[in-house]
Amino acid sequence: MTWKRVATAVVLVPVVVGLVLWGTATLVTLAVALVTLLALFEYFALGAAIGHRAYRFWTATCSLLLVYVQWRAVYQPAYHLPGGLTAYKMAERFAGGSSPLETTLLLFVLGIAALTLYTRRPLVEVLPAAGISASGLLLIAFPLSFAIRLHGAGTQGPLLLFFTLVIVWVSDTAAYFVGRSIGEHPLATLLSPKKTWEGTVAGFLSSMAVAFAFRPWLNAPLVHLLGMAAVGNIAGQAGDLLESGYKRSAGIKDSGSLLPGHGGVLDRIDALILAIPVVWYYWVMIYSPGS
Repeated sequence: MTWKRVATAVVLVPVVVGLVLWGTATLVTLAVALVTLLALFEYFALGAAIGHRAYRFWTATCSLLLVYVQWRAVYQPAYHLPGGLTAYKMAERFAGGSSPLETTLLLFVLGIAALTLYTRRPLVEVLPAAGISASGLLLIAFPLSFAIRLHGAGTQGPLLLFFTLVIVWVSDTAAYFVGRSIGEHPLATLLSPKKTWEGTVAGFLSSMAVAFAFRPWLNAPLVHLLGMAAVGNIAGQAGDLLESGYKRSAGIKDSGSLLPGHGGVLDRIDALILAIPVVWYYWVMIYSPGS
């Protein structure tokens, strides 16, 4: 299993690094959309295993709309409308001043209402279908879409997204090997019996080391690099445990089999789902570059 895990990483890591650091905004957005759909449908499969069949097409459509909205939030359209408005600003005006993200979520709710009222699913499936659809949008698609915001956070955006990936990757690797070699104290027995406090601490310390390593390249004070690494690591490890809870609830070991040695896409990105938006909010709300 370990050699498969390493081999898959050797193939994927250079591709992801090249895309993040040198890919265009559109290419990164398309990659985020693809990963979101793959993870979302694996999540739906977990729900189906316990009889919760999602409104897959509608949820996937709104997830892609979330990705598009995040892209527009970072990369404003070049074309203009009469009165000095861009098409994006016009959409905000039609939405009554609400943000496009809020409008997308409302549209999703209205669609769920229509599907509930006019489809012929048995009544016993109404609540599970709405629940697994809404949780998929909010727990998978919405936080993942912030990868686009992070990548578009000014000239340092690509490096900032890469920083987030590295603190998660390094933490995951350190926790895995330290936990297997010297781990004795279980971290969360019900969610993930193999995770240990020793592995968790090793993962956290490795993320702190990444903050020091990135100091020459990221234009931010060391205290904030350490802060982002800390909150990103904690959020990432929480995301890992959260996905373990999903799988245990469904009685499934891996979310999929697309990535040899890693399981499914959701297994590989579970930590990033929470780490990415947390790092982005730290960057814009706590560090606030340029403020």
